[in-house]
Amino acid sequence: MSLTVRRIGPSCTIQDQGRIGYLDQGLSRSGAADIFALHEGAALLGQSPDLAALEMAGMGGEFEAAQDMHIALTGAPMQATVDGSPVAWNASHHLAAGQRLVIGAAVKGNYGYLHLGGGIESEVFLGSRAAHLTARIGQAIQQGDRLTCGPHAGKSGLKLHPADRFSGGTLRVVASFQTPLFDQATLDRFAATTFRRGARANRMGMQVDSDGEGFAASGQLNILSEVITPGDIQMTGTGDPFILLPECQTTGGYPRIATVLPCDMPCAAQTPAGGSIHFEFVSMEEANALHTAFLSDLAHLPSRVEPLVRDPHDIPDLLSYQLIGGVISATD
Repeated sequence: MSLTVRRIGPSCTIQDQGRIGYLDQGLSRSGAADIFALHEGAALLGQSPDLAALEMAGMGGEFEAAQDMHIALTGAPMQATVDGSPVAWNASHHLAAGQRLVIGAAVKGNYGYLHLGGGIESEVFLGSRAAHLTARIGQAIQQGDRLTCGPHAGKSGLKLHPADRFSGGTLRVVASFQTPLFDQATLDRFAATTFRRGARANRMGMQVDSDGEGFAASGQLNILSEVITPGDIQMTGTGDPFILLPECQTTGGYPRIATVLPCDMPCAAQTPAGGSIHFEFVSMEEANALHTAFLSDLAHLPSRVEPLVRDPHDIPDLLSYQLIGGVISATD
């Protein structure tokens, strides 16, 4: 089974949970910017969250089903139609052979996800199907590509009510090895500042802006490069913070003031340009508890799906259905 790509936005890539174990060789994990969305799609289709999906950065495309198949739509809400009729986001749907799915621009957030029943089957490289464009692994999806999928024993017609992570908010952080390089007054000002997501952002990282002065560390010109990971908040030479995302480099010499918790990284990645962000320091014990709760939420997503009730206005063949049955008498 497959979807043919008739039209596609820029920077749409196949992503799964990424590849691990290669930091020492200079290769970061990559994978979906919003890991929660992968699990939501898996829950809606009754399949493994390890399967790959199409990550759409701000804009989707147009796709034609070659055979009957099931799909799910998660992540940043985008306008979507099947043969011109609107379909619900955060839901799974059946596509008949020949039907066209059109996905427009994100209404809020940044990254939307198209899941296929059975997962997208692309080349596996170092244990993952995830594209990593900065490392030249895989490539952006192009017009004319075919997204093939594996066998699918699940179903569609389900919906989820996701937590709102598409408007910014509070990102919990823990101290990094270099946090002590910043004096307490700077750390207090950092935690009290309202930031905005800047215009400079991609899958490597995102700039956050503020109206005050920058955030400098003592002796930052003498810092040696060391291992960095997604979630680290680096300060440039001008004191502007950057939150590192899945395709970040594996080493760096900019001072890191803190690290965003993995459970808050979907919110960070989905914050739209101009969206407000606050940083809140938590202890390592609190971080562990929050991460445990996050993993529990992911595990329980399949139990939270609900039947997708269709709006009669969106059913083009409504009159072909038997809406009333079993009536014998109007009076008895």
